[in-house]
Amino acid sequence: MIKFLLMVNQQGQTRLSRYFEPVELNRRAAQEAAVVRCCLSRNKEQCSFVEYQDFKLVYRQYAALYVVVGVSHTENELSIFELIQNFVEVLDRYFSRVRLNQIMFHLDSVHIILDEMIQNGHIVETNKNRILAPLTAINKMADG
Repeated sequence: MIKFLLMVNQQGQTRLSRYFEPVELNRRAAQEAAVVRCCLSRNKEQCSFVEYQDFKLVYRQYAALYVVVGVSHTENELSIFELIQNFVEVLDRYFSRVRLNQIMFHLDSVHIILDEMIQNGHIVETNKNRILAPLTAINKMADG
């Protein structure tokens, strides 16, 4: 099960966080800081899967953007690694070329994409056209 998804920049600032199980707000900030430090401190030759406290971290770097996913110990790391790749490809298709400022200025669209892909901590959709269908409909209504 997916516990959370974070998008952070190279300075370790969280740009998007999405939790799929309840975490207290005061604990959330400390956990995010520790998780980000753990992932950013690793070099590129090290594996992108990390055992961390009571869950595993799967992360991937795209230019100045890190996508970090916390999962339960029973989750398949490679499937989450592919989920991250698919998520970035969907963002890239929607934004034409994904950049950090687009994510910050269009958080609502990024959350809609995440909602289409992941529900209650489980992957429910990977087809890019079906993931983008609600956003396409919203954009058509806004234009028309």
